[in-house]
Amino acid sequence: MKVEALEYGDRKVYTVAAFNKGVASWLTRLPTVWIEGEVTELRRHERWASVFFTLKDPEIGACLPASMPRGRFDALRLDLRDGERVHVFGRPELYEARGDFQLRALSIERFGLGAHLAAIERLKAKLASEGLFAAERKRPLPRLPQRIGLVTGNDAAAKRDVLATIAARFPPARVLVAETYVQGPRAAAAIVDALGRICAEPEVDVVVLARGGGSFEDLLPFSEEKLVRAVASYPVPIVSAVGHEQDTPLCDLAADVRASTPTAAGRLVVPDLNDLLERLGRSRSSLQISVRRSLERERQRLAHGRTRLDRAPALAVERKRASLEHAHGRLRALSPRATLARGYAIVRGGDGVVTSPPASGSRVDVEVAEGTFGATVD
Repeated sequence: MKVEALEYGDRKVYTVAAFNKGVASWLTRLPTVWIEGEVTELRRHERWASVFFTLKDPEIGACLPASMPRGRFDALRLDLRDGERVHVFGRPELYEARGDFQLRALSIERFGLGAHLAAIERLKAKLASEGLFAAERKRPLPRLPQRIGLVTGNDAAAKRDVLATIAARFPPARVLVAETYVQGPRAAAAIVDALGRICAEPEVDVVVLARGGGSFEDLLPFSEEKLVRAVASYPVPIVSAVGHEQDTPLCDLAADVRASTPTAAGRLVVPDLNDLLERLGRSRSSLQISVRRSLERERQRLAHGRTRLDRAPALAVERKRASLEHAHGRLRALSPRATLARGYAIVRGGDGVVTSPPASGSRVDVEVAEGTFGATVD
């Protein structure tokens, strides 16, 4: 479609759409070229048809936005990360609707790690060998912090996210905020100083280091050695919430806990008050039920004891009566009277009980069960 200007007297005027179309048409005449740079701001999503990234010149900081169809990008299987140096083959193009200039990438080849990424990898290996990232040295966060420290940028969205999350989850929480540089050459030293000051404040027992998302270069201060060592050495647990979930500066590895976002950090440092109240309510109900059950068990035990005490005298008397009856029975069985009742008799002579037949005509006394009588031996 031919681009035509509008005539206003002797002046030719192009509409924005016509101008963009003309420039876009002219750019298509340029040849495809290879461009070298460091990958930054790599963005992709399952629903996006293209993968977007920025090529940056590490020497002077010049940037070039680029895009590539997602299918072609995935087919390369490069697993690119921010900071890697690449060669990109493509052609310039203009997105007419917004007038955005970009490089339409046709192919990508890994050239090597960028200078910054290589330095970070060397530092990471060094600090890991010293044990700064070891899991056993990481401390648990306090369940109910007395006072929360927050180190973040001035008027940063990260600060608002952390404070809003803490206020929504646990309104009684006390937060001490230290604002400092979080980007640029002075940021690392400023953050170290702010962390030192806030950790020295009384009752501060957890600190959140927060910064929102940014480019690979924006987050470089959080991988500087002095800051990473400081995060590992401070006396209170530190939660690192720097960048987005895919960003992993070295301070994340040295911190006691890493949060994927500042909002997630707010959820980590305080409990949910409503959840606590609900759990307290359940605990109170459980305690009341437990107390009632204990009282009921004690009541039943006392009632059983009282019943046993009430029955004890009768049982004792019954046992004594049975014992006496048993003794009485044994005594009766051994009594001479019982023997006499079975038809026996006791014969007494002048010398006592007769055990052998006396002489004829002797006088004896005979005792039977019902009485006594005299007799003469025949």
